[in-house]
Amino acid sequence: MNTHFDNPLVEQRELLEGSRVVVLDDRAVIKVSGADRLAWLHAMLSQNLANLKPGESADALLLDANGRIEENIAIVDDGENSWLIVLEVHVAKLLVWLDQMIFRSKVSVAAADDLQVVGSFGEPLAGSAISNDLQLVWQDPWMAELVASARYAADISKRGQWNFFLSLVSKASLDDVLADRQQAGSLALEALRVAAHRPAQPNEIDEKTLPHELDWLSSAVHLTKGCYRGQESVAKVHNLGHPPRRLTLLHLDGSGHALADAGDKVFVSGTETEIGRITSIGQHFELGPIALAVLNRSVDEKASLFVRTETGEVAANQETIVPPTAGQAANMKEKRATLLGK
Repeated sequence: MNTHFDNPLVEQRELLEGSRVVVLDDRAVIKVSGADRLAWLHAMLSQNLANLKPGESADALLLDANGRIEENIAIVDDGENSWLIVLEVHVAKLLVWLDQMIFRSKVSVAAADDLQVVGSFGEPLAGSAISNDLQLVWQDPWMAELVASARYAADISKRGQWNFFLSLVSKASLDDVLADRQQAGSLALEALRVAAHRPAQPNEIDEKTLPHELDWLSSAVHLTKGCYRGQESVAKVHNLGHPPRRLTLLHLDGSGHALADAGDKVFVSGTETEIGRITSIGQHFELGPIALAVLNRSVDEKASLFVRTETGEVAANQETIVPPTAGQAANMKEKRATLLGK
């Protein structure tokens, strides 16, 4: 992806206004066909997909046996095919794994190499590919009402705008589709995503990441669906425990020469104990320099922090996304007290 075409701050405003789009070269599409496709995907992924209706969008996670995130998959169905939007560098690996999981299901899987993923705000991109008489457009459910899920963030009104669409466009017609639309780059999109507290792969994900830590239960995990790999761990952390880490928004001091970057370590002011890392960074047109960071759960929400960069230290203030109290939804202490008559 191009980092920018013009001033990234201007690009942000115009993305939100709908006058610019962003071509996501780091995303690719997998086509899943066959009568059993939805039941098959439902059995493997964290989202309820069994009854996904034509034109509906879903956000789903592929988890390992311990509930850690392996893949984020955006899905739209047209009534005959499911279209999976994933990281381009993971397509080959995913195709092999998916093919191994077919067994006797009436399913076929293939790369949709003829499609390009294009992002837009406010409305889908005119000129999106058509399949089974439906436009192939995915609408991000990050800001939507909860459906059999849980949101740890106390107040999503603090989030920046994120009425975001991914449109699948034929590569053969891409130039014509974009002819009357200006483009924005990755810097503008990332700043808007950070302001919206929206986690993304690969930025916020490492080998230990649980969906609870990123508030990803809210859009990508269905808490009452049937069994899938990692479900037991998801339920245990949500109902009985706490996620060991938590996503937070950092407001960074932009007055000095030091600039933070993804991967930089975070510390509590006055200490030398590392308590987390920056995962995404953005220069927002209203908020200034901001970042998403994954911190240890035990870090005081009111503590002043700093980020250690290659050129110096940058002061940082927290804005809580996932609180330290996240989890323990079953409230066993209260139930025990009730049983004991206390």
